[in-house]
Amino acid sequence: MDPTLAILILAGNALAFVIYGYDKHQARVHGDRIPERVLLALALIGGVGAYAACELFRHKTRKQPFRNLMMGALTIHVVGVLALIYVR
Repeated sequence: MDPTLAILILAGNALAFVIYGYDKHQARVHGDRIPERVLLALALIGGVGAYAACELFRHKTRKQPFRNLMMGALTIHVVGVLALIYVR
């Protein structure tokens, strides 16, 4: 795998993790929230980071249909990354 591509994948996951954590913080302090469509888009580019943040921060773990959509985005992300790694 191209190192630049690996860095981009890691950066996408880190960004998703941080934004999900920020949104959880905003939920706790009743601040301005990140729209769900933005969180789902982040899950497409950083699905593993988004999933890890949901579990670690217990963020949106019971909210439906968000949870199912996020799991779908995680699946698309993982399949896309695997395709980038193995299809060459």
